[in-house]
Amino acid sequence: MSDFSGQQIVVVGAGATGIALVRYLAARGAEVTLSDRTPSQQLALPADLPARLDLGGHTQALFTAADRIVVSPGVPLDIPVLQNACAAGVPVGGELDLALAELDVPVIAVTGTNGKSTTTSLIGAILAAWGKRVFVGGNLGTPLIEAVGQPWDYLVVEVSSFQLEATETLKPRYGLLLNLTPDHLDRYPDMAAYVAAKIRLFNRMDAGDTAVLNADDPRVLHAAGGKVSRSVLFSSRRLLAEGLSIAADELLWRHRGSEHRFALAQLRLKGQHNRENVMAALAPPLLEGCPPAVAWDAACGFAGLPHRMQSVRTLAGVEYIDDSKGTNVGSVLMSLAGVPRPVTLIAGGLAKGQSFAELRPLVEERVSDLILIGRDADLIAGELGDLTRVHRAESMAAAVAVARQVTPAGGTVLLSPGCASFDMFRSYGHRGELFAEAVHALPEVEA
Repeated sequence: MSDFSGQQIVVVGAGATGIALVRYLAARGAEVTLSDRTPSQQLALPADLPARLDLGGHTQALFTAADRIVVSPGVPLDIPVLQNACAAGVPVGGELDLALAELDVPVIAVTGTNGKSTTTSLIGAILAAWGKRVFVGGNLGTPLIEAVGQPWDYLVVEVSSFQLEATETLKPRYGLLLNLTPDHLDRYPDMAAYVAAKIRLFNRMDAGDTAVLNADDPRVLHAAGGKVSRSVLFSSRRLLAEGLSIAADELLWRHRGSEHRFALAQLRLKGQHNRENVMAALAPPLLEGCPPAVAWDAACGFAGLPHRMQSVRTLAGVEYIDDSKGTNVGSVLMSLAGVPRPVTLIAGGLAKGQSFAELRPLVEERVSDLILIGRDADLIAGELGDLTRVHRAESMAAAVAVARQVTPAGGTVLLSPGCASFDMFRSYGHRGELFAEAVHALPEVEA
């Protein structure tokens, strides 16, 4: 176990990972400063946090004088205070590397634009059903640093592009790249830079490690080409001689001459995108030797995660679906394709530099009414407003009220914003909770 006695360490970012890092480092003797650009009155920090606080900005002198700087996910590595510290010779790294130095356990790392959390959680559920001691976390919720000091058989870790930027030591036994669609283009100069961050997942993998790749995504195959020496593919569009694929109403697992078939109707998870998530999640446990029947039973018992295509209520023949986790255009595409039409789509928020033009064919085909909220509502209206009826709403409750008025029986009200939430809400979870509250508050009989 590492000893940081006497070291001056700056932790950047006062979210859940930052707080976990402070406690971990202080318990091992470090003198910790927690730095965040958010003012103290806007943060709800624990009263017993063992750290000096540097809030409302970053004090350069503290960074330059540090023995080490550890950044939380989401903190850009190119901000001036970090660049200046690097120039002064101060080591700067992320939480993943700090944790991995203490964890000699096989890692299953999951990245991609969409589906990461569902796939990560499902892998954990399958391994647990097989009787393994499994940590599930990372960008999903529980910081990896909290896994240190406990006995695990596997670490299943969701990793974001931001986390991958800051790691030099991540070496997964299985690295999953689910898909690549435009996202975080407010952070990255272009799509190429975003993809470059994602494929850092493969930097340290060698011939003993396996990449799990989406055979239907040309960006994935192109980006991974030359980066991995061994891979397993999954496809929902074509039958693969080796790997996971779909034929009619069955999922097929073909590997080294053997074949197993599973009835897709048994899955609780619905939608084409979730079939892809299931295929990706099955690969590592099956390759590790998990009996196919055990893996499939666990997959069939998995009901999904909150705010990801979650049915909230059916009222007057209309189903209300919370997909608040749909924070980019690629996610909205998959969600729209999987629900009955006509669709009333509630969208908007912080667009993160995306174009919404890719949605045009599906909006024209499936969306009868588009209800826009948030800061970038005008941008979305400019790209999609000629295709369907457009409404504006100043709050989630108002958006749901409009949806009730315009959606006919047999239709679907889908909250899939395609945007980040922070202009109006604390998080995508808060956004989804307010949607569900408003839906449940609707009267049985419209006034």
